[in-house]
Amino acid sequence: MSEKKIIKVAFPHMGNVYIAWAAALKKLGIEPLIPPMSAKKTLELGTKYSPDSICLPYKLILGNFLQAIEKDVDYVAMISSPGICRLGEYGQSIKNVLKDLGYESKYVELQLYDGFKGMYKFLTELSGVKNPFVLIEAINMAVRKMFVLDRIENLFSYTRAKEINFGSAETHYNKALSYIMNANTVRELKKAEKAAVEEIKKTEIDKDREIVKVDITGEIFLVQDTFANQNIEKELGRMGVQTRRSLTVSGFIKDAIIPKCFKQGETHLERAFRMAKPYLMRDIGGDALESVSDVAYANERGVDGIIHISPFTCMPEIMSQNIFPSMREDCKIPILTLIMDEQTGRAGYITRLEAFVDLMKRRKFIQKKQELANNIK
Repeated sequence: MSEKKIIKVAFPHMGNVYIAWAAALKKLGIEPLIPPMSAKKTLELGTKYSPDSICLPYKLILGNFLQAIEKDVDYVAMISSPGICRLGEYGQSIKNVLKDLGYESKYVELQLYDGFKGMYKFLTELSGVKNPFVLIEAINMAVRKMFVLDRIENLFSYTRAKEINFGSAETHYNKALSYIMNANTVRELKKAEKAAVEEIKKTEIDKDREIVKVDITGEIFLVQDTFANQNIEKELGRMGVQTRRSLTVSGFIKDAIIPKCFKQGETHLERAFRMAKPYLMRDIGGDALESVSDVAYANERGVDGIIHISPFTCMPEIMSQNIFPSMREDCKIPILTLIMDEQTGRAGYITRLEAFVDLMKRRKFIQKKQELANNIK
């Protein structure tokens, strides 16, 4: 009797989400085929076969799939959405491209708002596994890893802003990621997180260094993916800035995947509906509602600044950018908007970041001076 063929499944890169996806697939006996990390070649491939005026995330996702298919993958899988965003059109468009190019790999997708049941069904159909305990264990492992990854990311951001030798925090962080990736059980994951924290804390830092704090919001793919956003957090860290991603995959999971009875506290989407008012009264697609609310939330917390990143031609984010000026009366926080595509020049991009950081530092200095004067009075 011939052995059962092991299915190979590839999924696009978006930050570190591949680590969580790989964990779920391995639990189900599927071989996760991780495409090469997004790079210039990925973008060139995706752009070559993309429709005109399509957004940057689509081009990178398509590029990831084409590189994965070159490695003889069985399925390419991604998340889709029926909402008012072009993400809902990605699936059919990508399937058409793969068919036109003569590729036999099958395209499968998970609907964004189908929640836990949708993810359960998606993994069942993909793997053929019917045992509910195995499926729940796979989903649980992926979810837990994603939350750990986001917690580690926050510690890394703080450490990078204060590191003495630039680049040392990233070296320790990459090693910390390997601990999380190699954990195969919940017990191992807890030990891996502890080891990862200790690894990042090995970075030599200047505890007394004055830093500025910035929230990053916008379209979630660009917020998460370092290649797509030209490694904005690394550049800001070099300038002594501690970043915080307002949009995280773990935040999305809490909103869309975790059953309501297991949720603790207000979710990002719930806060978005509450804090976006009166500037935006309903969801207009993409991450626009969250972006508007994130500005108000950052202002409420006294953050030094907020950066909004969006792909060129992304209509929901264009709408949110047009709402920001009307928020000025209530939100005094500085806002930098960055629009990204494959033509974005690095030199001008860095110059804008440096100018924004200088603005925040001067503003912070003036505020401290005023506080000191008020205390003397």
